[in-house]
Amino acid sequence: MNISDNDLLYPAGAEVNIIPVMQGEGPLKIEDNELPDVLPILALRNAVLFPGTIFPVTIGRPKSIKLIRDAERDNLFIGAVPQVDISVEDPEMKDLYRYGTVARILKTLEMPDGTITAIVQSHKRIEITDVLGTEPYITARVLYLSDFFSNENSADVKAMAESLKERAIQLVRSSSIATKEAVSALKGIDSFPFLVNFVAMTVEVENIRDKMELLQYEDIKMRAMKLLGILDIQLQLMKIKQDINQKVRSEIDQQQREYYLNNQLKTIQEELGMDETGDFDKFREKAATKKWPKEVAETFNKELSKLEKYNPSSPDYSVQYNYIQFMLDLPWGEYSEDNLDLDHARKVLDKDHFGLDSVKERIIEYLAVLKLKGNMKSPILCLYGPPGVGKTSLGKSVARALGRKYVRIALGGMHDEAEIRGHRKTYVGALPGRILNGIVKAGTSNPVIVLDEIDKLSSDFKGDPSSALLEALDPEQNASFHDNYLDIDYDLSKVLFITTANSTSPIQPALLDRMEVINITGYLAEEKYEIARKYLVPKQLEEHGIDRKALRISKAGIQSIIDNYTRESGVRGLEKQIAKIARVTARKIATSEPYPGEIKPQHLKEYLGLPTSTHDLQKGNEGPGVVTGLAWTSMGGEILFVESSVSNGKGNLTMTGNLGDVMKESATIAYQYIKAHPELAGMDSKTFSEKDIHVHVPEGAVPKDGPSAGITMVSSMVSALRRQALKSGIAMTGEMTLRGRVLPVGGIKEKILAAKRAGVTTIVICEENRKDIEDIKEIYVKGLSFHYVNTIDDVINFIF
Repeated sequence: MNISDNDLLYPAGAEVNIIPVMQGEGPLKIEDNELPDVLPILALRNAVLFPGTIFPVTIGRPKSIKLIRDAERDNLFIGAVPQVDISVEDPEMKDLYRYGTVARILKTLEMPDGTITAIVQSHKRIEITDVLGTEPYITARVLYLSDFFSNENSADVKAMAESLKERAIQLVRSSSIATKEAVSALKGIDSFPFLVNFVAMTVEVENIRDKMELLQYEDIKMRAMKLLGILDIQLQLMKIKQDINQKVRSEIDQQQREYYLNNQLKTIQEELGMDETGDFDKFREKAATKKWPKEVAETFNKELSKLEKYNPSSPDYSVQYNYIQFMLDLPWGEYSEDNLDLDHARKVLDKDHFGLDSVKERIIEYLAVLKLKGNMKSPILCLYGPPGVGKTSLGKSVARALGRKYVRIALGGMHDEAEIRGHRKTYVGALPGRILNGIVKAGTSNPVIVLDEIDKLSSDFKGDPSSALLEALDPEQNASFHDNYLDIDYDLSKVLFITTANSTSPIQPALLDRMEVINITGYLAEEKYEIARKYLVPKQLEEHGIDRKALRISKAGIQSIIDNYTRESGVRGLEKQIAKIARVTARKIATSEPYPGEIKPQHLKEYLGLPTSTHDLQKGNEGPGVVTGLAWTSMGGEILFVESSVSNGKGNLTMTGNLGDVMKESATIAYQYIKAHPELAGMDSKTFSEKDIHVHVPEGAVPKDGPSAGITMVSSMVSALRRQALKSGIAMTGEMTLRGRVLPVGGIKEKILAAKRAGVTTIVICEENRKDIEDIKEIYVKGLSFHYVNTIDDVINFIF
C-alpha cells in the first residue's frame, strides 16, 4: 500500500498499513559530504519515514508534484517531514514536525487520475533548523542526525531482535494486506538497526506522534525498546478486535437461528390457533371506537404497523405493545356528564365539610357558568392553609358534587420531572407521567385531580417537577399537554385541578400565578365542636362498629378534648382522640366490661390519659416588661410573650429565645427607637445609656422569626423601663420602622383565633389592617375589640 500526501487516500484519523520495499543489501551508502545543507521539504500525511527503507508515495497536491518533478530532474535530495494536522491542504512550516528523513527519488510513475507515484529511498534523520522559502514549495536548512549503535552481536540485542520479529510477524499476519513475502522479508533481516527501522515503518499506531517519538531517538537500542512497547499495545488491541468480531459473529448467528425458530413457532401457533395477530385485530377494533383526533389515529396506525413487523421475542416488541395498549386505554374525548344541579352540589359540599364557604362558593360559581354556557375551561384552584382543615378531602367532595371521577396525586417529596411528564418510551422501564396515569384510572377526560402537597415538591439533577407542572396547570396551555411517553398532545382543559399546600411561599412564583389561590384558615373552638358532633364522632363510631345509640360524647366532653388534648388549627388531632375513645369503648363492649353511655370530661382521663396540650393563657402572665404578641405559623396562630428586664450597665441590648435574624432586627430597631426617644420611657438620654436591656421570648427550643413582633418588642422594653404593666387583656401585632411608623402584617384570622383561645379581649393592630378585620366573619371577632394605630406613640399612649 502506498504512503500518500493526499488525504483522499488517508483521511484524518485513518489507519495506514505500510509494507516498505526493502533493498536486497540494505540501504545504499551515502557519504555525509554528498548531503546538501538546504533541502526542499515534502509534507507527508499520516506517515513517518525511517532511514534505510524504499517506499512508494502517492503525490496529489500541486506544490508536491512540482517538488517531485524538480527533484527527479535535477537529481536532488528531498526532506520527507510528516504533517501535524493531516487535514491542512496547503501546509506551512508551523503545520509540520521539526524532524524527518532525507530521501532521494528513484523513479516516478504518472497515474491515470493525474497523481504521481514516486519510489523514494530514505537515508538519514534530519532536523529542520531554518525555513528559507515557501514558494514554489518549502525549502529549509537542515541538520543531519546520526543513529548511535554498537555491539550488534550482544545477547540482549539478539533477544531484542527476536522479540521484534515475533511481534511484527504476528501483526503482519493479522493485517488485511498480509503476504508471505512480508513475513519472509521480516525473517530475513539480519541488520538490527535496519530491522528496528523496518518494523517501525510497518507497525500501525493510533497516533502518528508515537512514530515521531521513535524517530527522535538517536540510540537504536532505546528506539527498539520503545518500539517493543508500541508493538505490545497493538497486539493487545488486535486481540480485543478479534474478540469483538467473534462476539458479533456469534450474535449474528444466534439472531439468524432465532429468526428461523420464530418463523417455525409462528407456523405452529397458526396451526394451534395461537397466532398473536389476533391481538392486532382487537387493537384495531378498539381503535375504531375511539373518539380521537385524526392525527392521533394516524400515529396509532403507524405505531401498530411497527409492532406487526417486530419479532415477538425482541425487547422492542414488549415496549411497543405496552405503548399501543396505553394509547388505547386513554379515554380520548370521553367525558362524564356533570351534575349541574346547584342545590344538590351545595348539599353535598355542606354534608361533607363544615365551613370552607369561599371554596364552596367558587365551585358553585363554576357550576353556574357551566350551566349557562354549556362549556368552559376548568379553573385551577390552590387551597392553602394549616394541616387538618380538610383541603385534601374537599377534592373528593367536589368530585361527588359534580358527579365526576376523583384522582389524587401525592406530590410530597417528588423530585423527578419524569413523574409528571413521563419517560420517553425508548428507555428501559419507561412509564407515562402521573397525570395521564390518573386519567387512565379515572376512565374519563374530565376528572377532578387533586395535586396534594404542591408546596413539598423538590428538585435535583433529574429536573424540576414544579416547572413541568407549569404546562399542566395553565388553562391556556393544557389543552395540548405533552407527555414524553405518549409523545402526542392530550387535552387536559376539562380536568378540574385542585392543588393543596400548607404555605404558598415555597411554590414557584410562575406556578402560583397560574392558580386561583384560596386561603383556608383554622377553625374556632365552636366550629371544631360542630365538626366533631356532625362528622367526626359518627364517622369513628361507624368505622369501629359501634352503634350510635351505644355511645355519645357530651358537648362538655368534646370541648374538653379540644382544649386539653389538641393544639392545632385543623381537626386531625381531634379525630385521633375521638378514634381512641371509640377503640377503648369497642374493647369494653367486646370484653363485656361496663362503660359510660355518654363520655363526659371526668371520663377523659381514663380514655385518653392526662391532658397533653395546654394553650398559653394571657392570664397570669401580666407584669412590667411582659407583653403578649400574636404570631402566625404553618400550624395556625399562636400567642407569644415578649419579656424584657432592665439592669444598670453600659447601654447593652441582649436577646435570647432562639430568635431569627428578622426578629433580632425588630428588637434592635425597637431599642434604637427608644434610645432616640427616651422620653417614651420617662427618662433622659444619659439615664437610658446607663441601662442594660435583656429581651427574651420564652420556649427557647422553638425557632422564632418574622417582623410582626416589632411593636410588641418596643412595648415590652418601654414597660420594663417604666416599671409599669400594660392594661390587662391586650395583645398586639405589627411591624415597626425606625421612624416609628406601624406597618400591616398578615395571618390576621389565625392570630385572632389564637387571641381568643388565650383569653385576650383587645388587639392592637395597624390601621391598614382594618380592611382585613372587616372582611372576617362576625363569629370570629365576637368578644374582641380592636385598637388601630399608625405610630409607636399611638401604641404607647393606648397600652398604658
